[in-house]
Amino acid sequence: LNGLNFCEVETPILIKSTPEGARDFVVPSRLNAGQWYALPQSPQTFKQILMVSGMDRYFQIAKCFRDEDLRPDRQLEFTQIDCEMSFVKQEDVLNTFEGLIRLLFRQICGVEFPPIQRMQYHDAMRDYGIDKPDLRYGMLLHDLTSITQGHECPLFDESELVLGIAAEGCAKYSKAKIKELTKVAQGYGCAGMAFIKNVEGLPSSVKKFFTPEELAGICKACEAKEGDLVCIFWGKKNDKFREMVGKFRHHLGDILGFRSKGFHALWVVDFPLVEWNEEQDRFTAKHHPFTSCKEEDRHLMKTDLGAVRANAYDLVVNGVEVGGGSIRIHDKELQHEIFNILGFTREEAQEQFGFLLGAFEFGAPPHGGLAFGLDRLCTLLGGGSTDIRDFIAFPKNTAGRDMMIDAPSWITQEQMEELNVATTCEHKKITTKAQWD
Repeated sequence: LNGLNFCEVETPILIKSTPEGARDFVVPSRLNAGQWYALPQSPQTFKQILMVSGMDRYFQIAKCFRDEDLRPDRQLEFTQIDCEMSFVKQEDVLNTFEGLIRLLFRQICGVEFPPIQRMQYHDAMRDYGIDKPDLRYGMLLHDLTSITQGHECPLFDESELVLGIAAEGCAKYSKAKIKELTKVAQGYGCAGMAFIKNVEGLPSSVKKFFTPEELAGICKACEAKEGDLVCIFWGKKNDKFREMVGKFRHHLGDILGFRSKGFHALWVVDFPLVEWNEEQDRFTAKHHPFTSCKEEDRHLMKTDLGAVRANAYDLVVNGVEVGGGSIRIHDKELQHEIFNILGFTREEAQEQFGFLLGAFEFGAPPHGGLAFGLDRLCTLLGGGSTDIRDFIAFPKNTAGRDMMIDAPSWITQEQMEELNVATTCEHKKITTKAQWD
């Protein structure tokens, strides 16, 4: 990055809490009673202001904090390689950081990536059911709705979408093994799983609804080979259901050994600008509220908002999202339009993001960037483990606790009074057994 004229800048850790995204970690201010800092989920607004200020290229190794439920690829605090560039378009960003990734894998793993393919979000969701597909193996999702409905099978007839996957070589699975697979699928949210064994006789859990020729047609539609197990799922016609099946596909790849060797990288591009949040009954930003839309889709913002594509992109390696970014909004009025779509009044937007909107008054250049998850990159470059805790010194456990120093911990009454805060929780001493549980 230094060789490409990027300038390393360290941005603040104590910042302002803003809505959208994950929950903030907050810190009470002693000097400003009743007010709070937030720890940064990313340096997003700071790097945009750096671009407005006239800096051409920026990067930093940034510590980020998000109060989210933990899992193997997520910690409360993590590290990003955070980058931003002025006067760029999407291809400029992709080409620059594709070079960085190819260099890292060449020098550390001895892997020479070919030019990294681009895949549209729509195609990724249609064929793989997930926006970070592992392309080291096939077993694509196939839409079986038209050939499975109308056969008096209630599971399929009453569903909006029927999807199938041909699990390679799994027709030999016993009933017990297929039942285990069904439980896995249900764990991802699927209602259940029907199956067809692509062997002589075509044994199937839905055999009474279909003729042998129709069962063979379903197998053919899933591109099943002799000895494959066709797994069939039913649900709503939305990305949420497709993602359930996509996660099941990744599970199949794990248990069949297709995800244990080699590397495959791709850029997923053309994400939706917004997505409908059923719980909040409103649109929310797919990435964040500072992402620009495709100029050719801007006319759809008043007529078909869900069809508007964003200038956003993710880098995926082996089914792991290792980086993502976007071309940012640099026009104040467009930014206000996006805030309005997301439910902010002009006054609320000014109160929360006035510092950024004010900077736009001085003429913001077109700018965009990307952030790599350093911890996730290490799981790939280090080989073997997929748990980022194996690459972090003093990681938190699944309850968000640091077991060595016993954090988080209670603070004294004097400290709370000094910070003008109080707690409604009863002070309970945590035993050693409870800590390790």
